[in-house]
Formats: sequence, C-alpha cells, structure tokens
Amino acid sequence: MTLDQLSIKLFADGSDKARMLDLYKNSLVQGLTTNPTLMYKSGVRDYEAFARSVLEVITDKPVSFEVFADDFVEMRQQALQIQAWQSNVYVKIPVTNTTGASSLELIRELTRDGVQVNVTAVMNAQQVSRIAEVLEPGVPSIVSVFAGRIADTGRNPAPVMRACRDLLKSLSGAELLWASVREILNIFQAEDCGCDIVTVPFDMLSKAEQMLGTDLDELSLATVRMFANDAQAAGFSLKANAAAAIPQP
Repeated sequence: MTLDQLSIKLFADGSDKARMLDLYKNSLVQGLTTNPTLMYKSGVRDYEAFARSVLEVITDKPVSFEVFADDFVEMRQQALQIQAWQSNVYVKIPVTNTTGASSLELIRELTRDGVQVNVTAVMNAQQVSRIAEVLEPGVPSIVSVFAGRIADTGRNPAPVMRACRDLLKSLSGAELLWASVREILNIFQAEDCGCDIVTVPFDMLSKAEQMLGTDLDELSLATVRMFANDAQAAGFSLKANAAAAIPQP
C-alpha cells in the first residue's frame, strides 16, 4: 500500500516554516500541527508572528497551534485569541496543566463556544472517555493520543487506540489522532486501528515517500554496500598477525 491509498489523514508535524509551507503544497498532507517544544527547538521566539506568517499561506488546511499558559483563565484567553486568527485553526489544549489539574471544564467551555480544539498529551482511554463527555457534538475537534509515547513505555498502543476510537466514534465532529509516530510502520498501524488522523514528523514523511515499497533484496544489497563504503572511507584495516591466527585442528 502507498501513502495515497490510505484512508487515514496525514498531518505533518513540525515547526520549520519553510518545510511547513512546502508540505502544505503536498497533496498527501491534509493538515499540519506544531507545539511549543518544536517551535522552541527550531528557534521560534515570537509565537504570534510565526503563527500568523504561516497562516498567511496556509488558508485551507487545518493547522493546530497550542496554548502555552498554565493557568486556565489565561489558557482560555489564549485559546480565544488563537482561534480568531483564522477559520482553519485548531487550538491545542493539553489534557491537564503542569500540576495535573484537569482541563476538562475549559475544553467544555471552549467547544460550547464553537472553538475547534485539539486536545493533546492524551495517553490512555480513561482520559479519552472523560474528554468525550465534554466535547460539544458537531463542533470539529481532535483528540491526540500519543501512541508513540505509549509504545516507549513497553506497552502496545494498538488496543488503546482501538478503545479510544470506540469512545469517540458516535461523537459527531470528533476525530482521533495517532500522535508521536516513531517509524513508518506506525502510519499503517494507525490506519488499521481506525484512527482518523496520524501526525508524521517532517523527516519521517520524507522517509516514507522514499522507502515505501522498496524491494527487500535491493535494500539488503544497498545496506551491504553502505557498510563497505563507510569502512573504506574510514580507512579501516587489520594488521596481519601470525600469532593471532586461528589454530588448525
């Protein structure tokens, strides 16, 4: 199966502006997401200027920008400000603040006001069950479950994602997103689990376009050649040593 045969929506995840705008033109990419950590690592320091410059170009695909306040009153103010930037914006709301206090009431208020939210940093079906209770039916929303981070703990994320899908499937407007892709296989796992969206890091998306369908015999030979070329480039050698020869029987 190729990427264009998938029924799941591919969202590109990152904060490099040039690459965001380039991927926006890619027909395989149906939306984009970012977060404060990605923005910080890419050198963004003026949050609003960066977001507005992106939105000047990306006008017809969903883009998720995250609030960065930790107080719920300020978080609400930021959410309302961010959603007013453009109609294709989703506001990312973390499922709790940094003290572990639930964001559910804020999510309820925002979606009742018609704000398109992307509930983020979700890790289990229990959280999704509670989120489903407060989302306003009919208002577009995304629930981002970090399947890759679940896998990092040694747990299989697939049963979790299927349970989350069942919790959201009757809620109109709500979409389940498989977040934190670690390898190309995760894209197809997300499809198999019935997720609506999968976020793919920029580099991973490029790798998927290059690697999918590669003949495994050809890949084996290319790998052998890589090892040989790198050994030669490094100038590796072993000195002949008769004393170290393997004794014959």
